[in-house]
Amino acid sequence: MIRTRPNPLRWPAIAARHPSALLLAAQLASLMVYPWVDGRDTRVLFSAFTLVAVPLAVWVVFRSHAANWFAWALAVPAMLLAVAAIALGLPALAAVSAVLESLLYFYAAGALIVYMLEDHTVTVDELFAAAAAFTLLAWGFAYAFLVCQAVAPGSFTGMVEPERPRRWLELLFLSFSTLSGTGNGDVMPLSAYARVLVMLEQFAGVGYIAAVVSRLIALSIVRRRGGQR
Repeated sequence: MIRTRPNPLRWPAIAARHPSALLLAAQLASLMVYPWVDGRDTRVLFSAFTLVAVPLAVWVVFRSHAANWFAWALAVPAMLLAVAAIALGLPALAAVSAVLESLLYFYAAGALIVYMLEDHTVTVDELFAAAAAFTLLAWGFAYAFLVCQAVAPGSFTGMVEPERPRRWLELLFLSFSTLSGTGNGDVMPLSAYARVLVMLEQFAGVGYIAAVVSRLIALSIVRRRGGQR
């Protein structure tokens, strides 16, 4: 049996056909790398360059100059501020960068949700989009937690070294736990601002399952029943 090697020229076509899968892969890959770069400076620098995948995915999904311009208008300053924060040693710049990153991830998640709601036929890319939008929401709230901790120190605590600020991976863990409804685990919000953010994410998680995921499941069932007739 002769095995053919994968054609590298096919990958751009696959990425153009399934941009949400590309974004989801980038998000999950960065999640696997974070345990090795969880130091503040290294993590901020790594996150700055991983932002490139988000506006690219927005552009591929919408093919809109306006959508592309707005996404890059958030991503580029966020990357520059993250690098400047490390070079100049100014934590305030990192906090401003986190604000822009949070807005970018929320914007990209909203773009994917609109993309899914506008179509009445479930495609493979929309299934990837559902998973990618979930990760974008989790990242968006995690950056919001990071900003909250910078503005109001002591907003979050944990079972391990409860007095120190929570690291990025701990806040991302809190975000995924809250958005999925599985519980907060060993990281808890203390300040009023932090608790409001957690409540908003809980509301967003329930709404996402009810409005987006359930709709995709219903459309898939209708499509399957229609094909059986």
